[in-house]
Amino acid sequence: MATLHLEIVTQERRLYSGDVDMVVAPGSEGEMGILPHHASLLTTLKEGVLRVKHGGTEELFSIGGGFLEVQPDHVIVLADAAEKADEIDIARAEQARERAEKMLKDRPAGANIEEALAALRRAQIRVTVAQRQGVRRRERPEIKSSE
Repeated sequence: MATLHLEIVTQERRLYSGDVDMVVAPGSEGEMGILPHHASLLTTLKEGVLRVKHGGTEELFSIGGGFLEVQPDHVIVLADAAEKADEIDIARAEQARERAEKMLKDRPAGANIEEALAALRRAQIRVTVAQRQGVRRRERPEIKSSE
């Protein structure tokens, strides 16, 4: 089966580099699936969940916007911010979500509502990614060889 080489890069580090079967990205105009031999493309990404499928498994990343470059044999994600699901501190993400929700509910004087909404979106994405990846891990029992 044909694969794509995927690179996920932020300003701070290379988060992922490897061959994959499919990438599903949160494009600015909607979710897009990228398979091997896809037409060349350059687009912006919005905040969301980046899904990477390889070898029958799916790995999730939290993406905070950026750019996506697609070539027939490789994909480069230049993310403003990105985290692997297993790197997300779910308790911290939930606290950030609660702070943003409180800010939006209380609307204190001088509060920037747009920043609070953006913080809420980022926190919700991080919580979703961590929870979905955790659910996937629990639902897939390890297969033991009968040899």
